[in-house]
Amino acid sequence: MPVTTPIYLDHHATTPMALAVFEAMRPFFLERFGNAASRTHAFGRAAASAVDDARAQVAALIGARPAEIVFTSGATEADNLALKGVAQACRRQGGHLVTTRIEHHAVLDCCRRLEKEGFRVSYLPVDRDGRVDPDAVAAALTPQTILVSVMHASNEIGTIQPLAEIGRICRARGVLFHSDAVQAAGKIPCRVDALGVDLLSLSAHKMYGPKGIGALYVRSGVKLDAQMDGGGHEQGRRSGTLNVPGIVGLGKACELSAGLMAAEAERLTGLRERLRQGIVSRIPRVRLNGHPHLRLPGSLNLSFEGVEGESLVMSLNDVAVSSGSACTSASLEPSYVLKALGLPNALASASLRFGLGRGNTEEEVDYVVGRLTDEVARLRTLGRG
Repeated sequence: MPVTTPIYLDHHATTPMALAVFEAMRPFFLERFGNAASRTHAFGRAAASAVDDARAQVAALIGARPAEIVFTSGATEADNLALKGVAQACRRQGGHLVTTRIEHHAVLDCCRRLEKEGFRVSYLPVDRDGRVDPDAVAAALTPQTILVSVMHASNEIGTIQPLAEIGRICRARGVLFHSDAVQAAGKIPCRVDALGVDLLSLSAHKMYGPKGIGALYVRSGVKLDAQMDGGGHEQGRRSGTLNVPGIVGLGKACELSAGLMAAEAERLTGLRERLRQGIVSRIPRVRLNGHPHLRLPGSLNLSFEGVEGESLVMSLNDVAVSSGSACTSASLEPSYVLKALGLPNALASASLRFGLGRGNTEEEVDYVVGRLTDEVARLRTLGRG
């Protein structure tokens, strides 16, 4: 079967909106345009009902209660609300937070801002596969620790963290536990009780929903200070007129992902291994970054020795891949995530991130292997002068 190019292998950066999601959203841009806060008339009540339905759909994906879902503009806002909201609400109990060195910038930059406000943050290392040791988390906790934040799965290397173990440690010590589950939600099970999390961030556009909408799970009883004032929406946790079309889209994306998750995880794992084996069998001096097995189904990060990653990305003009996470793609510095794994700058700068998704096929994978084989050989030859 002929392959149509360009081929999209950057599903960690964003995903195409599912048609069913678009169709679910469409009426709320046009005839069902009411404000969900205006429950005194039919237009507002229709919007509010749609928001209630979406809240239930999001909650169902992660095993939460609808009342525990707070809608945000995306995962970055959700991370900010979780970290800053808890830190400010619990400051009298202590001023210490624990996280890892490979978190998304939405978490790391929050921590740096909190440090400027007088909070203390412990940044834990990870092993060569990108996993944090639960014992290291336990050792970092002090009587002043109020929050631990560890992502569920890395946006760059795909490694899945031992959240359930960390959750048990935090629960036993009376410390709140947050996870940025943006890359994991909808791809692998993210049941909040099984993981032991008190707060969890997710985003619609990483699971075939619209951009500009996300959610924060807040376990019942957890206190956090609002970061935006002006109306007391979302039980006083996040003011602002609700993005009803986006919320409907997020809910539908969660519902679809829940139904497709098991079969799609198996299919994508097969495609990922086909891609990895095809590359390593034809291209010498390739290093796998991240855990070999405990990783997201469609995630693959490889370093190609002797090749500059950005040059390889540019040469693959008919294949959409990245040389790092989308939020740092403008940076010329080697990936801080790969450096945290112990990679030297040369290998960290020689990496490609492949993100497989629902639309990808075996034929596309085989085409990409062929293109990579040719381009790596060409660039290595040029590098020798």
